[in-house]
Amino acid sequence: MSGTENGNERRSDPDLDPVALEVLRNQLEGVAEEMGQVLVRGAYSPNIKERRDCSTALFDADGRMVAQAEHIPVHLGAMPEAVAAVRARDPVPGEVWALNDPFAGGTHLPDVTLVSPLSPAGADGTVGYAVSRAHHADVGGSTPGSMPAGAREIHEEGTRIPGVRLVRDGEIADDVLDFFLANVRTPDERRADLRAQLAAHDRAEARLTDLLAEHGEAVLDAFDAVIDYSRERMESELAAIPDGTYEAGGVLEGDGVTDKDIPIEVSVAVDGPTLTVDFAGTADQVAGNLNAPPAVAKSAVYFVVRSVTDPEIPPNQGCYDPVTVIAPEGSLLDPDPPAAVVGGNVETSQRVTDVTFAALAEAVPDRVPAGGQGTMNNLVVGSRTGEFAYYETIGGGSGATGTADGMDGVQVGMTNTLNTPVEVLEAEYPLRVDRYALRPGTGGDGEYRGGLGLERALTVLRPATVSLLTERRRTRPRGVAGGEDGATGQNLVDGKTVSAKATVDVESGATVTVRTPGGGGHGDPADRDPEARKRDRRDGKAEE
Repeated sequence: MSGTENGNERRSDPDLDPVALEVLRNQLEGVAEEMGQVLVRGAYSPNIKERRDCSTALFDADGRMVAQAEHIPVHLGAMPEAVAAVRARDPVPGEVWALNDPFAGGTHLPDVTLVSPLSPAGADGTVGYAVSRAHHADVGGSTPGSMPAGAREIHEEGTRIPGVRLVRDGEIADDVLDFFLANVRTPDERRADLRAQLAAHDRAEARLTDLLAEHGEAVLDAFDAVIDYSRERMESELAAIPDGTYEAGGVLEGDGVTDKDIPIEVSVAVDGPTLTVDFAGTADQVAGNLNAPPAVAKSAVYFVVRSVTDPEIPPNQGCYDPVTVIAPEGSLLDPDPPAAVVGGNVETSQRVTDVTFAALAEAVPDRVPAGGQGTMNNLVVGSRTGEFAYYETIGGGSGATGTADGMDGVQVGMTNTLNTPVEVLEAEYPLRVDRYALRPGTGGDGEYRGGLGLERALTVLRPATVSLLTERRRTRPRGVAGGEDGATGQNLVDGKTVSAKATVDVESGATVTVRTPGGGGHGDPADRDPEARKRDRRDGKAEE
């Protein structure tokens, strides 16, 4: 797996003044944000309309990301791979391409990506691409929700779409749509969510038409200019990090087939304005579903790089040009098909984030937090008859920093979703929420405490299949600079502990409980402010 190529020869128009560039940059980012708003408002499934498990972006004609909405990190960093896969098929305006194949631009099968060439009124051919990616709550496969814990090959995980024309000549290809819907358990929901994605693409074309009418060719000049601007700022940030090679490692807690630890090793080489992240030493691909395609590993690295540099740098291809990501072919982070990968997108990505942060902590310790919960706590409950498919990632504790406590009950790392509100969950699904609360004492102690984990308990009101893909059930999120580690999580079905990765059939009345990890602490606990200690006891941060 190789990284982004450096040294792009295209340069921006020197006549585009800074004020005009800033106006156009914000307008382009506004296009991506408005796409996301249309998608969320138009979606039918709670996973998209409530949790906002979706992402949108705008690309130029060369397949470079120009602007993205502030959505899901693991989606956005991987989108260039999807655009490249579609561009290789010679798309033309009037088409919308769909794909989810992790070995051809996707991440995992539930994430369905749409890519459409944009040719606004007055433009000569394709001037860019609108891209949306949304997590569909079921895409077929061996279990409801398409995230079977024990999958051994991708064919168990759902319908695999290598890149097909969902729209031809401006009209939905009914044969393609019918084929997809025939292979999922909730076809009406899938149809509605795909139409919401298509509406987002329509909005992108309309807004780009408006911009071209307002600014003319300056819009296309701005594509190059904003990428150049971000690249230059990122190179300046990287040049300020001490040169050297920094290493770290971590493990995943089994792959759903065995409980054996799976090592992930990273070496981060900083050389002036460039960064090379090498995962040599990481485990070979595994039998279970924690394998992650290269796009996922790149996404995790890009997220870390943006986190330890200036977050105000406009997020586009320029941010990634100075960064190269390498992983051995056939490894956990560049598996060969037909490897199962559904857990790689959601769980392995989190550990890649953790180890890359840990490596860079040697170089810039003040910019790196203690370990967050390090898992998305994926919970899927669905019926085999297609009545419903509920999917949720559950928040936990974030790691403390050198200046502040970690946050309680939030998504960390590669996910940025909301929760499903209790009222919506109970109205949409045959589920009852029995408990949803913070877990006292789960954040690691320190001068600054780690955030608290959550407990979410659901009673299933119909026979169903439950799948859990989780981590940090036996390895604790790390504390730093003398801070204590966060607490581990736990999964239970009817009060009995089940493994970190499990798929079980349950009867009506069964209770599923997910207890999520806390974040690590930062600094010596003896240095914590006494008034903060009093608040800890009052607010349940520390157990009596």
